[in-house]
Amino acid sequence: MLDDTVVVTGASAGIGYELARELARRNYNLVLVARRTERLRELAEELRLGHGIHADVEVCDLSDAQARRELIARLNAGDREVVGVCNNAGFGTVATLLESDLEREQQVVRLNVEAVHHLTGAFLGRMVDRGSGAVLNVASTAAFQPMPGFATYAASKAFVQSFSEAVHAELGGTGVSVTCMCPGFTRTEFPEQAEASDAERRIPGFLWMEAREVARAGIEAMVAGRRTVIPGLKNRVAMISGRITPRSVVLPFVRQVTGR
Repeated sequence: MLDDTVVVTGASAGIGYELARELARRNYNLVLVARRTERLRELAEELRLGHGIHADVEVCDLSDAQARRELIARLNAGDREVVGVCNNAGFGTVATLLESDLEREQQVVRLNVEAVHHLTGAFLGRMVDRGSGAVLNVASTAAFQPMPGFATYAASKAFVQSFSEAVHAELGGTGVSVTCMCPGFTRTEFPEQAEASDAERRIPGFLWMEAREVARAGIEAMVAGRRTVIPGLKNRVAMISGRITPRSVVLPFVRQVTGR
């Protein structure tokens, strides 16, 4: 039995890549999940050699419900004891809903919402039976206000934030926790995948954080069983501002920033 195994989705790049490295430094065994086989294999080999852990690769399109069911079945049937899940996989688009490809927008919902919901619930029963375990769901500071030009992504992250905090409360006293991490602007491949390079250039450099910093904050909060973590003081200020500023002010401002 491979005890102390944590599943990390979206592990081939960005925050997921750094979450895996941070967990390996803490001697957790890993299951790395993403669609890019070679990147996963390279990371797994690096972590095995560097930290002496077990690191397995699972290539999976998490937006596909059947593929998720098959992945969960393999993990439950294997020699691993899953003590943690990092739901990091996700993507977004920068465009109005009218301008967007509707299928791609629905893909955002399937990955950012349905997959997070599915993988959070899939392992909780065994964790509660053992009396220990943790889930880290990666949301965003975009969760705290509607974002024109980014509407589907922001709404999907609002789901992750609300869902995670509620389930965390439901699990009180079980020894199992769900932590919601809400990063702000983070140096990853996200802007390129979202076709948001122009919007990225309009964001001041001092607002950005490195993926390694974000991942470290997330794992520390996950291990401590905290409900929520917002890495970086600037992001915590942005969260408060997004919650208290009238929508009549927020919505035009976001439209200006996104160019939509």
